[in-house]
Amino acid sequence: MPKKILVVDDEKLIVKGIRFSLEQDGMEVDCAYDGEEALEYARNCEYDLVLLDVMLPKIGGFEVCQQIREFSDMPVVMLTAKSEDMDKILGLEYGADDYITKPFNILEVKARIKAIMRRTARKEEPKSEKVLVKGAMKIDCDSRRVFINDVEINLTAKEYDVLELLATNPNKVYNREVLLRMVWGADYPGDVRTVDVHIRRLREKVEKNPSEPKYIHTKWGVGYYFQGENKNKK
Repeated sequence: MPKKILVVDDEKLIVKGIRFSLEQDGMEVDCAYDGEEALEYARNCEYDLVLLDVMLPKIGGFEVCQQIREFSDMPVVMLTAKSEDMDKILGLEYGADDYITKPFNILEVKARIKAIMRRTARKEEPKSEKVLVKGAMKIDCDSRRVFINDVEINLTAKEYDVLELLATNPNKVYNREVLLRMVWGADYPGDVRTVDVHIRRLREKVEKNPSEPKYIHTKWGVGYYFQGENKNKK
């Protein structure tokens, strides 16, 4: 099946160029030119990736990304021409998976898209452990859903990836560089601050008291680890 991409930018010449290039590689491309239209497309179709401009009419790109994260973990790559936006995107406070700065080379855009889709495809491979249970936490690896006391916790795609990696390897300490490489990939342009932001936000969601975590612990000067042994269910 061809990969489906949603390209969102109010500059129609940019959209036209990206669409042409991606279609040359056999991908299916939908185009939107403002934030409202982008959300309508995203709600009605599960895309393999969304290429999303930061500066959009009606609803800005950051808000669009946040709203997409409320109903889907499809990969989102932000496009920005403003250098001051980079720290926001690198922090991934909005749930984005990557960013590309304008002006860009279309070959770089395609390389980034393909790299993210390769990582996504690897995550979709069958796992031997279907459900992980640790105390009040349950992680369903097939559906990528997390529950605390049987209440579902809404995580972004990368928050889930970090949690699953740590939980499937309990008591193993990962330093930030290794986590960045394993979850975001060796070609990710961000730095280890990205890992710290995700750990902080993950603790805020899954820990009763984030300052005294039960699940996600810090080995000072080394990295992060998940406490305790898991019970596995088939």
